[in-house]
Amino acid sequence: MRILSIDHGEKRIGVALSDPTATIASPLKVIEHISRAIDAAQVADLAAQNDVGLIIVGQSFDEDGNPNPAGRRAARFADELKNQTNIPVQLWDESFSTQDARAARIQLGGSRKKRAGHHDAFAAVVILQSYLEEGRQVGR
Repeated sequence: MRILSIDHGEKRIGVALSDPTATIASPLKVIEHISRAIDAAQVADLAAQNDVGLIIVGQSFDEDGNPNPAGRRAARFADELKNQTNIPVQLWDESFSTQDARAARIQLGGSRKKRAGHHDAFAAVVILQSYLEEGRQVGR
């Protein structure tokens, strides 16, 4: 089963997709934010095109373990997505995914100029890979 993951941002939405065995996450696309409903429709369409069986939406939390403002926006986006698709949608802790994605791109090498740009799709990969690895540990 393929799994799609979302790194929901205020300006852009990073999207990553697993392979059919749900083992490896790869960046798929970055969607420019228009509105919650239109963004959710685009994600639902991507999920349908790629025969996805589950959508993971990254959600961030504050130091007390409560959703921060970005986490609450992600939850509202997940709710809208649930209205637009029959594919199950699950929230997943995305804490530090953007920072992890940035660090991984630095480790891959290349010039600063080549690394410049948006980390959204790579952050979605970090979210999805953490979900996939957790599933392997608990035998999902």
